[in-house]
Amino acid sequence: MSGQHTTTTGTTATAEAPEDALLARVSAGEGQGREIFEPATGRLLGHAPQHGVDDLERALAAAGSAQGAWAALGHAERSARLNRIADRIDAEAEALARLLAREQGKPLNGPNARFEVGACSAWLRATAATVLEDEVVVDDGQQVSVLTYRPLGVVAAVGPWNWPLMITVWQVAPSLRMGNTVVVKPSEFTPLSVLALVSIFAEELPEGVLTAVAGGRDVGARLVAHPDVRKVMFTGSTATGRRIVESSGANLARLTLELGGNDAGIVLPDADPAAIAQDLFWGAFINTGQTCAALKRLYVHESLHDEVVAALADVARAMPMGPSLDEDSVLGPVQNAMQFDVVKGLVDDAKQRGGTVVTGGEPATELGPLFYPVTLVTGLHDGDPLVDQEQFGPALPIVEYTDVEDAIASANRLDVGLGASVWSSDPDRAQEVADRLEAGTVWINAHGGVHPMAPFGGVKGSGYGLEFGVEGLKHVAVPKVVTRRKGA
Repeated sequence: MSGQHTTTTGTTATAEAPEDALLARVSAGEGQGREIFEPATGRLLGHAPQHGVDDLERALAAAGSAQGAWAALGHAERSARLNRIADRIDAEAEALARLLAREQGKPLNGPNARFEVGACSAWLRATAATVLEDEVVVDDGQQVSVLTYRPLGVVAAVGPWNWPLMITVWQVAPSLRMGNTVVVKPSEFTPLSVLALVSIFAEELPEGVLTAVAGGRDVGARLVAHPDVRKVMFTGSTATGRRIVESSGANLARLTLELGGNDAGIVLPDADPAAIAQDLFWGAFINTGQTCAALKRLYVHESLHDEVVAALADVARAMPMGPSLDEDSVLGPVQNAMQFDVVKGLVDDAKQRGGTVVTGGEPATELGPLFYPVTLVTGLHDGDPLVDQEQFGPALPIVEYTDVEDAIASANRLDVGLGASVWSSDPDRAQEVADRLEAGTVWINAHGGVHPMAPFGGVKGSGYGLEFGVEGLKHVAVPKVVTRRKGA
């Protein structure tokens, strides 16, 4: 498990690269693990450990043994540990960011690798500082009832490949803060970054409190269904989320599921295309479009359609795409070949259906095999695959509408509801539309931004449960009511 493998890894970086020590700390060594390749270059990055179900059983046993003592430390001490971990992450920030850039593919600069690592320490500190008070829910002269929150026990944290470090922190930080122990299962596409992060956590934690098990699907399936797991936190596809729901019937584990989305944005006829273009772009294309709550289908009123498309195209053409370690890059490759094929297939289908490609539309093979340029497509309609299916990459369908009622109906018609957005110069009108959109979060004149104190979660096929802030702490704890009769 994390931190136990110290052999050197095959790597294309120089001996002076700051991430080399982290790679050596978590790598299995050549011939001893699964090969991990850099999306931007196709070159070998290293070898990830191949943990099995036996490794998982040992990790869960250690987590169970450690949980009581960890809970007994109390909120103040656990919060102090989270703050010290944040300090350690800051101290290794550049090494983590470079490892993340090479393994995940996102560039160092812009809202990418350095940004993600900075968010990890910021979220740890915010979680440590969040206050969850006991609540007197009844005091009627006859009795006093107090609602408190206690640790659940062992938490399973199963993360994705798109924001592997930040989402791991989203899952782990509140769980630890509330006195739980955690076993992390990273994505098979980005295990080395997560193992490195967990090894930094481990420097401030007792043995068994946090362990990463870098296994395959058999390990993930056993983890989420294990009788010792009291809570599963999962970020990933709706299909996998449904399987986790089914498996949770055996152990009655509580669930927080942040599942797939196909976020809609509606540009109202009073919006200013020039003023919103930058925010629209980053709402759709942060992390090269590989974000669960990214803007994935944009409905624009006919009176502004051409202006919005032109303004977005100008922004897209100005954004540099290139190698992950290039300081000038702000857009990177698609992370893996499977997702690349999804993006390419949806764009090719859109062209065959008569869609107009405004920018992009063909793989950027001059940059590397997994690079796909920012692609804006007009002339599509509800029902077309690029509109209805989550592309999870750098392609955005822009759909023209005439009546706002139709746009609202279009936004709500799919069985997803992670996020949505409204773009307008009229705050009251924007609020009216936002109130009618079926999504866990609706942004006005923005899309996709999250805050550590603002609860975040989906509806419909995008999952359930909340993360962040006070509500996030409650969702990784068990409520307990203590009632005392007065005079007894």
